[in-house]
Amino acid sequence: ISYRAGSAARKPQQEGLMAMLRNLGRALGTAGTLAAGAGLVAYNCIFNVDPGRRAIMFRRFQGGIQDKEIYDEGSHFYLPLISQPIIMDVRTRPRSVKTQTASKDLQNVNLTLRVLTKPSVEHLPKIYQDLSMDYDERVLPSMVNEVLKGTVAQYNADQLLTQRDKVSLEIRQNLKDRLDNFNILLDDVSITHLNFSRDFSRAIEDKQVESQKAEKAKFVVMKAEQERQAKIIKAEGDAESAEMVAAAISKHGPGLVMMRKIETAKEISETLARSRNVTYLPGGKKGGDPSLLLNVK
Repeated sequence: ISYRAGSAARKPQQEGLMAMLRNLGRALGTAGTLAAGAGLVAYNCIFNVDPGRRAIMFRRFQGGIQDKEIYDEGSHFYLPLISQPIIMDVRTRPRSVKTQTASKDLQNVNLTLRVLTKPSVEHLPKIYQDLSMDYDERVLPSMVNEVLKGTVAQYNADQLLTQRDKVSLEIRQNLKDRLDNFNILLDDVSITHLNFSRDFSRAIEDKQVESQKAEKAKFVVMKAEQERQAKIIKAEGDAESAEMVAAAISKHGPGLVMMRKIETAKEISETLARSRNVTYLPGGKKGGDPSLLLNVK
């Protein structure tokens, strides 16, 4: 009887504890649901801007694209259904444009221009409103062609080759001025290909060949002139020497001629003495040709 009485006394306590636990479970479930919902809402209210990009904001009830809202790299908050971030690439983009035009002297010219461009960050809302995301595709092809044709038409074909740096600089300045109107920044311009028609290229080669031939002929003429001058100088020297010898002979007699004969005979004797095939010096016959000693007595 006492056991049944104790069990009956503890039963209300157990039911109260179970009710408390059920209430706590419901409270925790509600809190978890709210936390999960809050986390989901917070996650959907965050957008990320990756490196090399910027974001602009479209607000449905505030006039659309906001001119002064430009978001840098990182994470940012926004209100879904009311606002919509638009991510834009602001890195430098390369682009090659080919065109065919005519020079000042009406020679056909084939050009390939490589340009590096990027959007102006502070004007991203304006660029998106006017040109959308593919702004470079809408602007660069026609703009580059127009600038190239206008600049090349100011130079002759040979000037495009000899003044290539000047032409490239002028193209860059003209293109920069035009792109500034669209808030597009120009980083670099380079002419990667420049060639002419086959006939003009062949004419250039022929001109180079003829120029080389002319230079060669000019060298031959200069060489002949130098040889002629050398001969004249040598003849003048020989004449002056002969005059001096004649003057010495007339003044001092044939002694100078005799001394020259002796010197010459000495040189001949030394040369023959060093030769293995000569063992004596033959003498001339009386009344005949002089000997190797030039008839020195």
